Amino acid sequence: MAAILNADDLGLSPEVNMAIEQAHRDGVLTAASLMVGEPAAAEGVAVARRNPGLAVGLHLTLTDGAPTLPPERIPALLQPNGRFRDDMAGLGLVLAASRAARAQLRAEIAAQFAAFRATRLACDHLNAHKHYHLHPVIAAIAFAEAARHGVRCVRIPWEPPSLVPGAGRALWPLTAWLRRLAARHGLLAPDRVVGLRWSGAFTAERLAEVLPRLPPGVTEIYLHPATAGGFPGAAPGYRYAEELAALTDPRVRAAAAGLARGGYAAMLGA
Repeated sequence: MAAILNADDLGLSPEVNMAIEQAHRDGVLTAASLMVGEPAAAEGVAVARRNPGLAVGLHLTLTDGAPTLPPERIPALLQPNGRFRDDMAGLGLVLAASRAARAQLRAEIAAQFAAFRATRLACDHLNAHKHYHLHPVIAAIAFAEAARHGVRCVRIPWEPPSLVPGAGRALWPLTAWLRRLAARHGLLAPDRVVGLRWSGAFTAERLAEVLPRLPPGVTEIYLHPATAGGFPGAAPGYRYAEELAALTDPRVRAAAAGLARGGYAAMLGA
C-alpha cells in the first residue's frame, strides 16, 4: 500500500504556504500542487526549495484564479476583473463551441507549464484547480502539454465509496475516459483519490480512520491546509486550520507510519 498525501493550492496565499511547509516538516504531507499565477506563488516556490523532500507539481488553474498570460490575450477565459471565469459550466460550453476560446486556452495552459518550468523545480505531477481537467477539451490540451514537458503523473479524481461512504458516482464515466486519455499520453495516475467528498472538511478523525483501510495500490489523499481562512481566494466554509491540524495530528502520524509515502512520481515509479 502506498499513499500520496498532497496539498492543493501552494502559492495561493501566505497562510496556505506556511501550512504546507508545516504539514510537511511536522506531519505526513509528501506533495503539493503549485498555482503559478497567484500572488504568493514565488513564496510557494521558496517553500519547495527549502523542502526538497516535498514533491511539487502544477495545479493547473483555469477557473477561480489568476491567469498567467495578459488579459488581452485570453479574453474568452476571463471575467471583467481580469480573473478566470468562475462559471465552470458556462466556460465549458464556450470552450466546446469556440475555436478562438480553445486557442486561448491552449496558450494559457502552455504559459502555466512554462511558468512552472521557469521555477527550475522538478514537476512531479499535474492536476487542476476544482478538477477542471475533467472537461474533455481541457484534458486533451493539458495532457498533451504535460507529455511534451516530460511530466509523467496526473490526478484522476475517482473516489471509491468503499473508502468514503457517500462518494458520488456521477463523475465515474468521465474519470474512466480520463484514465484512457492519460494512458494514451503515457501518463500514470494513482489508483484512486480521497478528498472530493470531504473537501474543506478533511478532519483528523477522518484521515486517521481512512489511512489504515487503504487497499493495495497507490492512493492519493489531498487536503487544503492553511493556518487560517479568510484570505483572498479562500473557499467559503472551508475548515483550513482543521485540515492543517489533521496532517500533523499524532493519530494520523501513527496511522501513516506503516505506509509507503511520497510524491506521485516516487509512488508510481515514474
